[in-house]
Amino acid sequence: MAQVYYDKDANIGALQGKTIAVIGFGNQGAAQAQNLKDSGLNVIIAEVEGTPNYKNAQEAGFEVMPAAEAAKRGDIIQILIPDELQAKVYKEAIKKSMKKGKTLMFSHGFNIHFKAIKPNKDIDVIMVAPKGPGHMVRSTFTEGAGVPCLIAVHQDASGTAKETALAYAKGIGGTRAGVFETTFKEEVETDLFGEQTVLCGGCTSLIKAGFETLVEAGYQPEMAYFECCHELKLIVDLIYKQGLLGMRKAISNTAEYGDLTVGPKIIDEKTKMRMQKALKRIQSGAFAREWIKENKEGCANFNALREKDKNHQIEKVGGELRGMMHWLKK
Repeated sequence: MAQVYYDKDANIGALQGKTIAVIGFGNQGAAQAQNLKDSGLNVIIAEVEGTPNYKNAQEAGFEVMPAAEAAKRGDIIQILIPDELQAKVYKEAIKKSMKKGKTLMFSHGFNIHFKAIKPNKDIDVIMVAPKGPGHMVRSTFTEGAGVPCLIAVHQDASGTAKETALAYAKGIGGTRAGVFETTFKEEVETDLFGEQTVLCGGCTSLIKAGFETLVEAGYQPEMAYFECCHELKLIVDLIYKQGLLGMRKAISNTAEYGDLTVGPKIIDEKTKMRMQKALKRIQSGAFAREWIKENKEGCANFNALREKDKNHQIEKVGGELRGMMHWLKK
């Protein structure tokens, strides 16, 4: 079982008197920075001048500057820009300021684990990863709660890296819900696996396959959309709140029988074998190398795949149906 920490285990005083430089004011950056500020900590923001996020950070009351200046002034540098941009920004704007005594932070360990970023040995390198999107990190905090977080220590040059990670997690509200200790390796590999095989890749492919099967069999695309996409939220919400067993108690006996008898025939041992293959690609670094190469070469394949899915029939039908659901606009 993972070690779990709560408010009583973290001392936010470890961050008092220090400057936290948040690189990027996007979804996570905005949420974490505002929570830290509300926790009484000194936070500065790095953003590209003229961009919406730059303006948003200013409007939220932060001092905003280029990444190089923020890295120079910060004692703790938390990089919250997209994975594919981090190595370039680190090399060009952050690396030269990472002197002994400073802390380099992440909320996803991709670039450290796959060695796209190779920090000096005399700095602390830690991770605090909220297990929820930025808007939830912010909203739960303002409500007096928080979302669970992961913490990990890659380098402990100071001897107090874990204390810093726990203090930061407390500053964004994570210790209110529970903070789980992990490693960069475990966080990255499980995160990529979940995204590729279940949460994103597996789920979207399953939805499209179900939709296509019904449409190709002559059923109306609207009916196929409702049954294979729209109603998924009901099931996911039940699982989120009550687990698999709780979901099954909430659905009809007919649905549960179909779940238990047909589901394992769709997602079977061959599917699991392909999942294991996907996991090995992640563990070996093959996926990371492919993604890094894709970005270096201009993302031609990535953009083509995006365009193909954008034109899928389910998007046209779904867009029209969602347009009729006025409550989704609230």
